[in-house]
Parts: sequence; structure tokens; C-alpha cells
Amino acid sequence: MFVPPGEASPRGIDLKRTIAIVSGALVVALVLAAVAFAAEVSRDEYKAAAEPICKTSAKANERILAGVRKEVKRGSLKTAAAKFAKASQEQAAALKQLETLPQPAADEARLAKWLAYLKLEAELFATAGRKLKAGDKPGAEHVFAKLTPNANKANNQVLPFEFRYCRLEPQKFT
Repeated sequence: MFVPPGEASPRGIDLKRTIAIVSGALVVALVLAAVAFAAEVSRDEYKAAAEPICKTSAKANERILAGVRKEVKRGSLKTAAAKFAKASQEQAAALKQLETLPQPAADEARLAKWLAYLKLEAELFATAGRKLKAGDKPGAEHVFAKLTPNANKANNQVLPFEFRYCRLEPQKFT
């Protein structure tokens, strides 16, 4: 027996409604499966995804900040300021990329703290640059003194990952 679309069948079942419910359930199931799959990232997978980002950033900052310590000692504060500003931008760009990576569920809190320390490092670089630009060498040195303890805290957060390039090493530059 033919039942026009939108009308109930003799058994009281609306075919459109049934198809919509089944389709909706399938979509929800697919979304949940994708989320579950994305959340299942191991430390090794996270490290493999993060290290190239960190390597690019670390190499760029080595290049950008080469000789900056000597420039500060010589009094070339404007040149050093520009370098710190550029390094801060590099750090911020790497941080944005790292924030988009799927994280191991068991390490979300640890990585959130680590990313906060990375953000603080970028801010400290920017602050140092502003202090140097203003000719405030003692103020910049005060900021430099905050970099190492921040780096140590950041590195301690991610010890289980055994990063090579994602370790902060500000003592190379300050």
C-alpha cells in the first residue's frame, strides 16, 4: 500500500521522521567517534608533532638573537630591542601552532601549564624589547632575570615528553 510522504502509515510510523532520526543518530555517532579518535593521542605522537614546530622556532630565535648579549653590553640597546621584539613574535607564532595540536588526554593539565609558561616567555621577550628600546638597561636585565626561572618551570612540566627542541633555553641569549 502506497503512503504519501508526510502521512502516517497504517501502523502509525512516519517514514520521514524515522529517516531523520536515524540520520541524526548516525551523524552524532560519527562526530563522537571522530572526537574520541582525536583525543587518543599518545605522548610520542604529541612529541612528534610538537618538535618540528619547536625546532623551527628555536632555530629562528638562535638566528634572531645571535649576538644580542654583546649588543646589550656594548649599549646598542635599540638593535637588541628590535631582536627581542622579533623573537617574541616568533615565540607567539610557535605557541599558536602548539595550541592547535591534539593533546594526550592524560597530559592536558600539564601541557596547559607548559603552554602558559611559553606564553609568558614570549611576553617577557616583548617586555625586554620595550625596556631596551626605551633605554632602560637595568629594567631589561630585571626581565632577563625572570626568563631562566620561567624556562625551568616550563621544562619541568614536560620532562616526561623528553623534548629536545621544545625545551626553553634563554641562557643562550641573555
